[in-house]
Amino acid sequence: MISTAIRVARVGSAAELAAAVLMMLGFPCLMLAALVPSVPAFAAAAAVTYLADHYLHRRGSYLVNRLSKVRAGLSIRFLIRQLLLILLLARMSLADNLIYYGAIACFIAFYGLQAPHGALTTLIRNRRRMPVATRNVDLASRIRIPDAPPRALTHRAAEKMLHLDLPAVGGILLAVALDSALIGSVGIGITVVLGLAYVLALMPYVRGRRIPPKADQVLVAVDDWLREYRPETVLYFSGSKDSVYQVNMWLETMEQLDTRPLVILRERAILTSLAPTTVPVICVPGGVHLMNLDLSTVRVALYAANVGKNIHLLRVPTMKHVFVGHGDSDKIASVNPFSKVYDEVWTAGRAGRDRYAIADVGVRDDDIVEVGRPQLAPIETWQATAAGSVVEHRPTVLYAPTWEGWDDNPGNTSLLLAGENIVKRLIAADPAVRVLYKPHPFTGTRSAQAKAAHQRVTALIEQAAAERAADARFTVDTAAQDRARAELARIEARLADLEGSADKRDEAEASRDGVIDVALHEETARLRAEWNTAYWSSFPDWEHRVIMGAQPRLYDCFNVSDAMVSDISSVVSDFIASGKPYAVTDSAGLGTEEFKRQNTAVRAAVVLSNDAAGLAELLEAVRDPQADPLAGERGELKRYLLGPDEPTSIDQFNAAVAQLARKAETRNLGQESRTAVGDPGVEPADALPAQAASVTGETDGTGAN
Repeated sequence: MISTAIRVARVGSAAELAAAVLMMLGFPCLMLAALVPSVPAFAAAAAVTYLADHYLHRRGSYLVNRLSKVRAGLSIRFLIRQLLLILLLARMSLADNLIYYGAIACFIAFYGLQAPHGALTTLIRNRRRMPVATRNVDLASRIRIPDAPPRALTHRAAEKMLHLDLPAVGGILLAVALDSALIGSVGIGITVVLGLAYVLALMPYVRGRRIPPKADQVLVAVDDWLREYRPETVLYFSGSKDSVYQVNMWLETMEQLDTRPLVILRERAILTSLAPTTVPVICVPGGVHLMNLDLSTVRVALYAANVGKNIHLLRVPTMKHVFVGHGDSDKIASVNPFSKVYDEVWTAGRAGRDRYAIADVGVRDDDIVEVGRPQLAPIETWQATAAGSVVEHRPTVLYAPTWEGWDDNPGNTSLLLAGENIVKRLIAADPAVRVLYKPHPFTGTRSAQAKAAHQRVTALIEQAAAERAADARFTVDTAAQDRARAELARIEARLADLEGSADKRDEAEASRDGVIDVALHEETARLRAEWNTAYWSSFPDWEHRVIMGAQPRLYDCFNVSDAMVSDISSVVSDFIASGKPYAVTDSAGLGTEEFKRQNTAVRAAVVLSNDAAGLAELLEAVRDPQADPLAGERGELKRYLLGPDEPTSIDQFNAAVAQLARKAETRNLGQESRTAVGDPGVEPADALPAQAASVTGETDGTGAN
């Protein structure tokens, strides 16, 4: 019942639900107390609404955020409370009392102060928003970026300003209860003085040396840094905050390049969610600003998604443009016709090349290069263990479905038709297995049905975990888990120390001070590895688990699993690198032969129908690796999908970058020589173009791959 209410109210916990209910009931109680009238009842109801409102804001509750859409936003709620206080005074026959007029004057003056306060906070925020935000770029030596105002002044500023009415509200209630106008006057004075002081405290940050440099100065400084750094290979990305994983997966590869790397982002939300990296990062929201940056030394541009904003860099002919994507799968998106705009398309193995040939979308075979998947290095390979050589092991099966996609094709995700059947059969398996459920980050973002299916699967796993915990057959090493949890707490505290200061910087300060400390970066990487080990040790190896969020990573789930069930997506192609058994659900009902014919990654998989009956075959392969009938086929498929193990993928990737850079350089030298000799067949516009350009608007996205 409570869980249903939590889902309906869109809150995150029972505590949030209770706070929301109290806040909703508090305002009618305030009105009733004002009409009765009753000062104690009004004070109690006011305290409840203040506390519940504050708690929900601190939690970032979705419910509170939506109230503003129905004209019940934060300012309105405070105004209603103050108007009801005036009503209380009137009902107590105090309309001719000095405290009554003082209360009205106070609240009018208080709201009068909110206009300049809001204007100042908005002006400060806008002036400190950089035209180009950066990480690992030395701007401090080139331009002066002043410190931001104290966080206490700008963080949740509107909420803090509104709460300054507390002295007045409290003082007026005490004045009525104690029949002392002096107490009310003191409270009113405190509120007005604090409000005025808040406004005055903000004013110095909108003038003089406390204002960041103008946009043209920042752009000049960035160009100066670019000329000094001379980037050669760029990773370009545009997308929503939820798609940040698509660029994060390439950061480690960029760090291992033999050439000088640079990451270019187009959205501030992506920059704030970007994983820590030693690679220089430039976020350029404006298309005109991007096209005027000095990128003349860049020879290779890598694109992780097919989006409309790619055009702002694709227009530059002095570099070669490559689509690397954010996964290699048999999805239709993996052969997007938009890929024709790139000079080359890089795939993991032969399968990607064949996929484009079959799709016939205009991508030439000569423009496809097989480079492996450098991101798969953390995936541990599976080796069959001789029977009887290890102690009894309870297998772990990972269920990692993809999301519902942009249409309602039943083949997009198994969650809708098969998810519950898969989980029920895994939970009921005998001998027992552990189930890990890690859904795609986009699950439920477009389809209400997919979201409901995800919630049902989550409920099944949580219920099964609770039942298993109460079963005496499943023992717990309490001491070991306590040690692991203590270690988790220690690691998380240290990570919070390392990352906490960065979270409190505004965009200007983060750009100025965002040059990463390599030693701390290495410590963070080590701590995250230790965190992963402690996490898996912090609960029993038989406990079913729902795994959401960025940590633990999908590849960490691969490494602790003995098998996986998934859908047609890059998750399957990546899991094949482990060599472990896997199953793929034919949710569209194509039939095993047709399903395998259409989807390369399924050739060595156990194919499941929507009733999930084929899971027995998968579990048998896990329990007896020596009798696994698909082990040989998985090895062959791995080489076909992901390329050979030698040379390593990062070596293949670096070789491809170097070769393409030479092509770009050859083209540029040819253009320069043709221009120098005055080839009559070359118009001036065909000569090597400058970076300057003018664009009047942004283009729409063409769809993420």
